[in-house]
Order: sequence, then structure tokens, then C-alpha cells
Amino acid sequence: MTKIYHNPRCGKSRNALTLLQEKDEDLDIIEYLKTPLTENELTTLIQQLGISAESLVRKGENIYKEQYKGKNLSENQWVEAMVQNPILIERPIVVKNGRAVIGRPPENVLEIL
Repeated sequence: MTKIYHNPRCGKSRNALTLLQEKDEDLDIIEYLKTPLTENELTTLIQQLGISAESLVRKGENIYKEQYKGKNLSENQWVEAMVQNPILIERPIVVKNGRAVIGRPPENVLEIL
């Protein structure tokens, strides 16, 4: 089973989903803005991605610019910020067999298939 943390309003997320569907992947599509991640789920995703929490933050979002830009937060504080404001989470994220990748560009998702 391949999971995609998806935002249907995002073109890159839609493109990654299309790529996965073309590869006939058995998909679990999680619209994370409708079904927000828990702190544990997000922490696990960050570990699977092998990045820092701050690296997963979308820095172009208004909420980032208004509330977080220039702040030096801990890993846990960044995770909490993304749990409280899921729009801050980079997208899409695809998980398969315990590995995760950010689908930017969408072709990145092919790395874990």
C-alpha cells in the first residue's frame, strides 16, 4: 500500500497522484487538510523523509510569514506548528515500505516505487 498525503488544490500534488495512478499503485489517499496529522504521525513522516521538521515547512504560506518567519523553533515546536496549521506541510508526501519522499517535483515519487 502506498500512502499519499494529498492536497487536491495543489497542482504538484495532483500530478504526483496521477503518476501513482498510472503505475497502478494501491493507494491510500489522505487529504491532510481535512484529516490533520497527529504529532506522532507527523514525527514519523519526518523520520521517514530523513529531514528536519523545519525542512518540511512551506515558507511561502502567509501563516508562515506572519507567525513563524525568522523564528528559531525546536523540532517539536515546528511539528506542533504544522499540526496546528497543516497548510504549512510541504506536499505531496508519498510513503511506501517505510520510506517517504516529497513529490516536488512530482517525479520524485517514482524513487520509492
